[in-house]
Amino acid sequence: MIVLAGPSGSGKSRLAERLGLPILRLDDFYRDGDDPLLPRITTGANAGLVDWDDPRSWLQDEAVEALATLCRTGTVETPVYEIAANGRTGWQDLTLSGSPLVVAEGIFAHHVVAPLRAAGLLAAAYCLRQHPLVTFWRRLTRDLREHRKPPLVLLRRGVALMRDQRRIVAEAVSAGCTPVTSDEAYRLVQTHSVS
Repeated sequence: MIVLAGPSGSGKSRLAERLGLPILRLDDFYRDGDDPLLPRITTGANAGLVDWDDPRSWLQDEAVEALATLCRTGTVETPVYEIAANGRTGWQDLTLSGSPLVVAEGIFAHHVVAPLRAAGLLAAAYCLRQHPLVTFWRRLTRDLREHRKPPLVLLRRGVALMRDQRRIVAEAVSAGCTPVTSDEAYRLVQTHSVS
């Protein structure tokens, strides 16, 4: 398992596609928008809204079980989550198709590093990093293009995440991820693929 962690907008999905390996998108394991256990933002301009950047908004145990099943059996059924729809919209089958590696990527990816390592399933874990302004711009343009939330919410959330980016990267590093650029991660994964 290759884990790609990093702030929202850091290029995880783009890199995962570029690698050409099977991809398990950890963001598909978000709770549905009507789940009463969703955490809420308690202060600031977005107070009262769901805090989608809080790991409690995500089903870690379900994601780890899917990863373990995929590695153990070579196939797993995963949810399809649509942010604009605020929930799961279906299911899809993911298979390894003979690949020795699979990529797990998402904003909470660093939370699966320890369980995967303990199970002997972790090949490598990387945290993508870049300048906070680049991350902010990529995230904002993507979220606006996909109509993920109202523009003012996206702008406010983006500014808050930009200010918090160093902490997010530091948290991933302390969880066992190596901080790298997208190009560095690409080269390192290619090394794993041929070894």
